[in-house]
Amino acid sequence: MAKKSAEKKNEVLKGWTAIAEFLGQTPAVAQRWHNEGMPVTKDGRFVYAVPKDLTQWVGTESGKRKPVHISSENENLTADLKEALSYFRRQCDHKA
Repeated sequence: MAKKSAEKKNEVLKGWTAIAEFLGQTPAVAQRWHNEGMPVTKDGRFVYAVPKDLTQWVGTESGKRKPVHISSENENLTADLKEALSYFRRQCDHKA
């Protein structure tokens, strides 16, 4: 199973629908984000994107390093939630 999820993270997303589905957005939002600098490769009328590049862009496009995780099948979302909560607690303690 770990091999399948590793392969899935390295596969290329083809088309606005696949890219939008990966991001949990509509194709129109994905296209708008591309116009704002989201890393998508255009080849004629076709578009491609690498999931790792999209995840990184979503996390850094605001100019601040924030943990962003786009989930996929077979992931431990409980551990991801705990990590996110820990991050935000540290941010609140840091500001206080």
